[in-house]
Amino acid sequence: MMYLYRMSSGDFVPALEEFFGSAAGLSASVITRLTTDWQRERDQFAHRSLKDVDYVYVYADGIHFNVRLEEARLCALVIVGVRSDGTKELVSISDGHRESTESWADVLRGLEHRGMTVPVLAVGDGALGFWGTLSEVFSETLHQRCWVHKMANVMKAGPKRHGRQCRKPPQLRSGPPPLSANATRSPRA
Repeated sequence: MMYLYRMSSGDFVPALEEFFGSAAGLSASVITRLTTDWQRERDQFAHRSLKDVDYVYVYADGIHFNVRLEEARLCALVIVGVRSDGTKELVSISDGHRESTESWADVLRGLEHRGMTVPVLAVGDGALGFWGTLSEVFSETLHQRCWVHKMANVMKAGPKRHGRQCRKPPQLRSGPPPLSANATRSPRA
């Protein structure tokens, strides 16, 4: 983030000493070495093979930052994969131009090129760029709209005076429903 604010590695030292103290040994050369190591690790992660990993489903989302580079806002395109045993893993994180079709196409084609098998299901928000590209690259993958994003969109669109009431699911708004006569009878009766 400090590079985004056009800070040089020499400027990092006083900024980071505020967080870690002067005893942390953060010289300009240490910052440069750490940055080089982190960039190398990021490149290895971004280009690793996905041939031996089977993601049953994936979550996709674009995360927007309030940092403006030139005219466009910074957007990170994120794919999280879920294996059959329920293990979640970060599959991909890359920069994009908003959540455009072209940006998502680069991400998904990159995953395909690295050997990712076709996921059974993809979960995402309403960003049309992802869904259009998903149908091209992984045409067999089923689509599911993320309920968290859907509810957030509904809450934004609804009248503010009903906001608190809408936050709870209908069955919990006035407490649990009363038991019916059938529910209290023994199943063996």
